[in-house]
Amino acid sequence: MFRRLTLPALCALLACQPAAAREVSTRTWVENGVVWTETTTVEVFEPGSERLVAPTRADVHGIASFGPFEVLDSARAALVAETDSHSPADFQKMLRAHPGISVLEMPDCPGTVDDFANLRLGRMIRAQGIATHVPEHGSVRSGAVELFLAGATRSAAPDAAFVVHAWLDEDGHQPGDFAAADPVNRAYVDYYREMGLPADKAAAFYALTNSVPNNDVLMLGTGDLARFAALD
Repeated sequence: MFRRLTLPALCALLACQPAAAREVSTRTWVENGVVWTETTTVEVFEPGSERLVAPTRADVHGIASFGPFEVLDSARAALVAETDSHSPADFQKMLRAHPGISVLEMPDCPGTVDDFANLRLGRMIRAQGIATHVPEHGSVRSGAVELFLAGATRSAAPDAAFVVHAWLDEDGHQPGDFAAADPVNRAYVDYYREMGLPADKAAAFYALTNSVPNNDVLMLGTGDLARFAALD
């Protein structure tokens, strides 16, 4: 069943996970001869976080790190943080060093700060024939959903969560501000087609992601996503 949540509500669900970055400020004052100290912590999100939901870096430590990727063993890597403009190059470096990787696990993936690079990365994952897998309690959010769909085969634990919402560009525009046939909208539908979704399912899934504004989210279960994309 689809679950529509506000971003604060979703962040509360993920509150037990470490934040990507924090700013901490402290002020001290004296009242009635007593020294008081107040510390305030504010979450800091990267610029361009329109395609991020609750940025985190998963507590996964492998045998080698390449940007947002952790190499788990000779056959498996994990995506553990948001992707950016460097991520396609990080992916290439990882495969040069560990050419046997055939599975990309996605335990806690918040999205991307560079949508164009993210789609390029997805095409690279598909071209390499790498499978994607969301383990138990996994969370794949925002732009990371496109990377999950890139898997040559896709699988997810029954309790995996997929979070989608409309994109927001640097000028504040969302998909509905452009015609359906505009290249900016066609780019996503075409991508879904490249990832193996039938034409009707690709269009329907894109419409679903855009059914909630960027400052809202829609949570899908594994069964919900399977209505649009084949899962193993």
